[in-house]
Amino acid sequence: MLAGLPGDPIILLGVVNTKLRDFYPSLDALCDDMQIDEKELKEKLGMIDYEYDAGRNQFV
Repeated sequence: MLAGLPGDPIILLGVVNTKLRDFYPSLDALCDDMQIDEKELKEKLGMIDYEYDAGRNQFV
């Protein structure tokens, strides 16, 4: 579940990438801390053709 995050994928992308850039060293850390489902997050952003790049710690 993506509780506490925007439902619109474009806005979600901005929020998640900002959190990854400024606060979290990895997607796992963000998901654990915010108690969100990593698979669901990846699927939601995959709908707008964005995938997580671990090396850059961003969705690109």
